[in-house]
Amino acid sequence: MTIQAPQTVKLVYRFDEGNATMADLLGGKGSNLCEMARLGLPVPPGFVISTQVCRDYLTKNQTLPEGLEEAVKDNLRQLEKSIGRNFGSNSNPLLVSVRSGARVSMPGMMDTILNLGINDQIVEGLASMMGDPRPAYDAYRRFIQIYSEVVMGVDPEAFERVLTDHKQKAGVALDHQLSADQLKEVVTDFKEVTIEAAGSEPPSEPWEQLMAAVEAVFRSWNTPRAIFYRDHNKIDHDMGTAVTIMAMVFGNLGPSSGTGVLFTRNPSTGKAQVYGEFLTNAQGEDVVSGVRTPEPIASLRDVMPECYDELMELAGNLESHYSDVQDVEFTIENSRLFLLQTRSAKRTALSAVKTAVDMANEGLITQSQALLRVDAEEISHLLVPQFSDDLPEEVLKDRFLARGAPASPGAASGTVCFDATKAAQLAADGVAVILVRPETKPDDIHGITAAVGVVTSRGGVTSHAAVVTRGLGKPCIVGCEGIQVDLEAGLFTAGGRTVHEGEQISMDGASGSVYLGELDTVNTSLEDLPEAIELLGWADQTRKLGVMANADTPSDATQALIMGAEGIGLCRT
Repeated sequence: MTIQAPQTVKLVYRFDEGNATMADLLGGKGSNLCEMARLGLPVPPGFVISTQVCRDYLTKNQTLPEGLEEAVKDNLRQLEKSIGRNFGSNSNPLLVSVRSGARVSMPGMMDTILNLGINDQIVEGLASMMGDPRPAYDAYRRFIQIYSEVVMGVDPEAFERVLTDHKQKAGVALDHQLSADQLKEVVTDFKEVTIEAAGSEPPSEPWEQLMAAVEAVFRSWNTPRAIFYRDHNKIDHDMGTAVTIMAMVFGNLGPSSGTGVLFTRNPSTGKAQVYGEFLTNAQGEDVVSGVRTPEPIASLRDVMPECYDELMELAGNLESHYSDVQDVEFTIENSRLFLLQTRSAKRTALSAVKTAVDMANEGLITQSQALLRVDAEEISHLLVPQFSDDLPEEVLKDRFLARGAPASPGAASGTVCFDATKAAQLAADGVAVILVRPETKPDDIHGITAAVGVVTSRGGVTSHAAVVTRGLGKPCIVGCEGIQVDLEAGLFTAGGRTVHEGEQISMDGASGSVYLGELDTVNTSLEDLPEAIELLGWADQTRKLGVMANADTPSDATQALIMGAEGIGLCRT
């Protein structure tokens, strides 16, 4: 069903028709892809359905506006011409990704569908085009799973159980170790999962797949996790999401292909060095979902040095162009680099302050701009807890459980909890909770927000769990492979010890260490943060109001003066 739309409204924009100033209309992802294309950077061709279409769809009984399908077809035909492949072709197929993207970044909160446009016949043509059936059937099984989850509402756990069974049967540990014939069996079983859960398998007609995916992405704007995230971050509920449709590039073609995420500066500490991760023979969701633990971005230099050098140059160019720390997604297809996204990076308060000061001192931004880069609340978040220096080394050694990748700094002690909903309930009752998971899912956002810290046994520092937790200013440790989580039994094992749900552990998000029991913490001193002192000095030069402190004790007064108060305005006795 369609409705009449005003003829003056443009519904779809090619990448060459937009730019970075159009985020309200094209979303952050879409507008930045347009900007990168405008700059001549290696971006796969594509187009964007505007946020206005989403708003109309959601307010008018989930009905697509008249003219949208024809506009998508017109832009798809131009996409086919630019890439030399045909959507729906059995012999020379074009596959696309369908990605969400609002004006304000909401990492992992809305839906994305990859490898769309495939079916039983097209997968054979894709295999011939790739010269290898394995990546073609890998793309097919990925499509069936994500389409079934996003469009048809099938529980992802059912697919994970099937995939685990096939890996155990094949005697392999990782998805990419399955052969083409084994992946064909996975495809068959995935279809059965969808039929059993939803009554039918995903449609075989590519056009039907595409338009259903577009509607599903629009609907994902109002999923419980997206609403919760907007509520927590005070994001406008009426903004809506754009939909980006882009030619697929494949990071799963073998050892000369891969995918990764990088930050142009460290989003935890603010250190001026590229920080990120990379997986060979993988697709982007493998990195951000946390299902695999990636390698540090420096490992790319060893396996594909030319791509690494090109990526580092592009990362620097993007940071200079946007005058801000960038979070960049990329894929390498047969040694050819493509940029799939850039956005201003989510970062800790410590990183926000350091990068703002450093960029001002480097001449990238002004001091006034640096002050506006740091929210006033972030200054208080700088004083994150850390373990006391008075803790005896033998205590730390005796209580040590495991070490993972430090994804967000700060120390915390809390009750172990394996379920996000339960964590939120316990936190509401005043219990300090550490959420421990094999990996987190976007639906875990309410538990992540409620917990005092997050530990995962899989995943990397650029996964959704790490990005979201950093943005919340909470400690996070990922890829802690020494921890084996048994969700059914409600326990984890590490270092020869068993820890049950409800027991106390402690975590150090700066070192990546996890300890048994509760450990004493102290707050960071502002005196240890020279960039913060410098930034506050700039604020003093700009402000027009005096600042006094409330203090009840001599130590309160001392701390207030250290933090720049001009005196004590109120002293209660």
